[in-house]
Amino acid sequence: MEESLLIGLSDGAIDEKKDTHYYTNKIGGCPDLVPGVSNPHNQCQLCGRFLGHVVQVYCPLAVSLYHRTINVFACTSPECHGKLGSWKALRSQCLESETKQPSVCQSSMTTSFSTTDWCDDADDWGMDSEKNVGSGQTGTAQSEIGNFTESLDVSTRLQELCISRSAGVKDAESPTDIPTFQSFYISVVEETDLVGQKDLEHANKLLKEYEEREGVAVGEIACSESEGREEAYEKSNAKHGDAVFSSFMKRISLCPEQVLRYSWSGTPLFIMEPPSNVNQMVPPCAQCGSPRVFEFQLMPALVSLLRSARLSLELAVEFGTVMIYTCRDSCWTSGSSSPIEEFYIVQTDPDQKLFK
Repeated sequence: MEESLLIGLSDGAIDEKKDTHYYTNKIGGCPDLVPGVSNPHNQCQLCGRFLGHVVQVYCPLAVSLYHRTINVFACTSPECHGKLGSWKALRSQCLESETKQPSVCQSSMTTSFSTTDWCDDADDWGMDSEKNVGSGQTGTAQSEIGNFTESLDVSTRLQELCISRSAGVKDAESPTDIPTFQSFYISVVEETDLVGQKDLEHANKLLKEYEEREGVAVGEIACSESEGREEAYEKSNAKHGDAVFSSFMKRISLCPEQVLRYSWSGTPLFIMEPPSNVNQMVPPCAQCGSPRVFEFQLMPALVSLLRSARLSLELAVEFGTVMIYTCRDSCWTSGSSSPIEEFYIVQTDPDQKLFK
């Protein structure tokens, strides 16, 4: 069933000192790991450079028991903009029970302590054991204590590897040239909530300016216009000769600042004429073979927000729209540590100057 269309808007910068989580919808920053899922350092298939994190979307499905997050990455090299292989979309999932359970390496420890002790009081174990050791203990007891202390040393090292996400990442590779964009929260509203008299007046004003500039008559938006209805406009050609782009502009005119459109199993909004075989271009899920469905797309207003988190470094990503297609069954194996790569289509902006 096609869900209602949701609109994502930039909603304030995220303080670098403030923690975010896998259920945070955001632009830029660093991806937040779903419990149990590893952090791959994604590289561009064209130039080999590390990809920058563009958006994180928390999108659990109504019929699923899984938490579900999709992270989208892009190459910042100008030579790679808009090309297949320069983007990546990764889907990660976990059950609610997995958000509270220890990781595989933690649960493999065989001690008489509870899992809550492992998480909360690991640093106190050595002190407590010393208080319980008397001066008159036998050599056997001393030997057992020595073995126990040694096991604690091993536990501490495992804890550093498994519990500390940042430590694990640094030990794995420690890349220093991963581009990082400024981070913003994404707020979500339904597209139907944007329809109001004041909004219509503003939208029609924008449309009139657009018509005068481009030499195309699009027509006014009606409040009663139904979702998915074929939009009517005069058959005058825009100056750039792209009627699809004109329709795109009309649809987003209610909210030009939208950075994301979400409609699971819905219909994408193309910014230019798609290939006639676009449906055949989307391959089935590589994991389970199920068909993929459209889930969300990134919008032109996002381009101006993708700026380097370091003022001394200049970063940019150019695109018209990026459409993300995901497994219809949202397949996932409980306990999996690797995110699933999904499919995307990038369309360049036929008139990028209109969004500057």
